[in-house]
Amino acid sequence: MTATTDPWDKLTNDEARRVNVAGHFDFFWIVLEKNTPGLMLRLPQLPLSPPKLPKLKNLSLSFRKAGASPAFVVALNERSQIEIFETLCRDVVAAGEAAENVEDALLRAAQRTQRWYYLLRGGSERGLSVEEQRGLVGELAFLREVAAGISPEAAIEAWKGPSKSSKDFEFIGCCVEVKARRVAAKPFVSISSEEQLADVEGCRLFLKVWNISSAISPDGFSLHDHVKMTAAYFENSVSAFDQWEEAIFAAGYDPDNDYSDRRWHLGSSQTYEITDGFPRLAVPLPFGVEMVRYSLSLEACAEFETTSDLIKVIKDGPSDE
Repeated sequence: MTATTDPWDKLTNDEARRVNVAGHFDFFWIVLEKNTPGLMLRLPQLPLSPPKLPKLKNLSLSFRKAGASPAFVVALNERSQIEIFETLCRDVVAAGEAAENVEDALLRAAQRTQRWYYLLRGGSERGLSVEEQRGLVGELAFLREVAAGISPEAAIEAWKGPSKSSKDFEFIGCCVEVKARRVAAKPFVSISSEEQLADVEGCRLFLKVWNISSAISPDGFSLHDHVKMTAAYFENSVSAFDQWEEAIFAAGYDPDNDYSDRRWHLGSSQTYEITDGFPRLAVPLPFGVEMVRYSLSLEACAEFETTSDLIKVIKDGPSDE
């Protein structure tokens, strides 16, 4: 980017340059403290329920004053990335300009910024694969169970799958690994590391397996539907909803990806308690053996199946033994 095309060229802290003179909304190029380049959406007023802004590395999202009006501001913390930041800003503006009103423009701008952040971290423009969608549907189903049976705050705090933890859910005294399988498939689940079924000191460990079918069909719930159903549990808690948005985005979900054709049907589930003798790779592995994946036969796990109420187990916490 040359000096003549730099939209922040010769701007000072008390100036703003309109991005699009024919635009519907007030997007401006601005320069903040320490010569930091930024993008501003001027608002007539803050919405009653402003979107919770994510904390992103190298980008700062904030609400601040622009004269007498509030504004949504995206700022670049690392000036060496200014070229890609300009591209990001122009795409954010385009997303916002597609809105019907300024509140929707604000929401679209914040979501598009977060989407860019995900893509730059290595996310996929194509969205989640079919099996990734299946796995996410299973985790969301259990997340809803915990939110309903215990609390939304406890549920979202425990959901560690999106952060690539070895266990999908971590509670005090209990860990749960969630798997999803095709109803008509052979009775196996894929274990993606030696740590997934490894013991955790002071914790009971469970494997919950959902039977989930899918089809290109108008009947049933799409991935978007499952996400919306789950999000509803967290909408009344600001802190929980903030964690929810961060987690679902980290899981690879992007509302702009098209998941409308495929429907997901949540079937029955089985729960297994992982105790001594459960079929799994022993940890630690032999020296030099790393990054293992293996298939686990559910038929071999039959004697470990439990009818215990998993929500009650989580509520009860660690035993006194």
